[in-house]
Amino acid sequence: MPFRPAVALILALFALPACPQARLPNVLSSHMVVQRNQPIHLWGWASPGESVAIEFHGVRASGTADELGHWSFYLPPEPAGGPYTLTVSASNTINLTDILVGDLWFASGQSNMELPLIGFPGNATVDNGPEEIRNATHPEIRLLHIKEKSSYYPLDDIDSSWTLCTPETAATFSAAAYFFGREIAEKEHVPVGLIDSTWGGTVAEAWVSLDTISSDASLMPLFASWAAMTDRVADMPAIEAEEKREDAAALIANQTPPKHPWRPNPLSWEPAGLYNAMVNPFTPFPIRGVIWYQGESNSRVERAALYQRIFPALIADWRRHWNQGNFPFLFVQISSFASTPLENWAVIREAQRRTLSVSNTAMAVTIDIGNPDNVHPSDKQDVGHRLALAARALSYGEPIEYSGPLYRQASIEGGAMRVEFDHSGSGLVTKGGALAGFEIAGEDGKFVPAMATIEAGSVMVSAAAVPNPKYVRYGWQNAPTVNLFNSDGLPASPFTSEETIPAP
Repeated sequence: MPFRPAVALILALFALPACPQARLPNVLSSHMVVQRNQPIHLWGWASPGESVAIEFHGVRASGTADELGHWSFYLPPEPAGGPYTLTVSASNTINLTDILVGDLWFASGQSNMELPLIGFPGNATVDNGPEEIRNATHPEIRLLHIKEKSSYYPLDDIDSSWTLCTPETAATFSAAAYFFGREIAEKEHVPVGLIDSTWGGTVAEAWVSLDTISSDASLMPLFASWAAMTDRVADMPAIEAEEKREDAAALIANQTPPKHPWRPNPLSWEPAGLYNAMVNPFTPFPIRGVIWYQGESNSRVERAALYQRIFPALIADWRRHWNQGNFPFLFVQISSFASTPLENWAVIREAQRRTLSVSNTAMAVTIDIGNPDNVHPSDKQDVGHRLALAARALSYGEPIEYSGPLYRQASIEGGAMRVEFDHSGSGLVTKGGALAGFEIAGEDGKFVPAMATIEAGSVMVSAAAVPNPKYVRYGWQNAPTVNLFNSDGLPASPFTSEETIPAP
């Protein structure tokens, strides 16, 4: 075959040297916040062997890019302050401006963390959303909103950059993260950077790296779930075409179109896919901690039991990759939603509660502010506030109560059980009448509704049908009726006293 000119041109292009210009990852951009009181990590790319110098707030560092074109510098820690500039000098010059030093929080999870101030189309709204948007001018808060993306392998960059917190940028930003950051900025008087890395309808395993999943044999069923999803992908075009025909027929007949089941984007459920694209690029960037709201998509009966392994593995995974020690990991316990018998939200809540055994974690209970008819509760102000309470106590050392009552132990007293709680404050209280939501069981594990009363800082639970009780539980339904609080107004977490989480 003759040697074509087009082929020669392609080969010549491949032979060209790499672009000599130095560049930064997009997480390092103007308007960013860098973490205070920790070494400031700055990194990027240039031609192999190229000299690179940086200057930030009067501190300089220099070196050369390695054989792959990577360069990396650590500058001394800085207290909160700014705005500052960053200059990168190589064969080209990069100038970043309006940089603040403060606290950086990584917000992640599925749609209840993703839900923006402006809401989702349909009936997913935020309480007082329009007013909150109008008042969302906060020069001390900076926002980085990550686009939804999945990848087969870990990525080292994103295609978003930092912005100021204005009504325009806050409107499409995570409401829960915004309310959290607003309170931290107000209470701690430091600049706050918020990273919104969320994707609605996603499962926890998509946010965990493959090296962590593959190192734990108990997590292998995740791949069976993924295989089951991929087996159905080939049929999706035909199913969607049929649904469109049904919609068209209903329209012609002047009828309401049938309701079709929601289906996730298959790529958003791939094990490690979201970790690779939406978490890994940030791991070189020091942070103050993580806020997390996810679990609803793991509630299917056939997969819910595995959440007690996946969730702690995710926390350990992120801490290992950030390599900052056990930074605060603050999470929201999923709320109250009637759902269907195909899901078991109680098992997910219990797995989340037991994950508090992991060091430097805290849980914002939201069982009291859910909507049984809407998977997206509109009260995101309290979600952000309760996460902020946890941060103020665990990360900032404020002597405040940050949690509602958490089950400690249950003991048998005659034909009743006494339940004791941590975080009961100066006492336990009920809201809205007699104490509700408790059940009791004997040796057979068959729970029945029980009478419950507050007595001497604990709860006494009994049922005539169970004269010899062994187990007690609280709020063990998808959408339970519960009303136990501490004196600080924070709700008690649902729980079961069974040694292991029961199978759904």
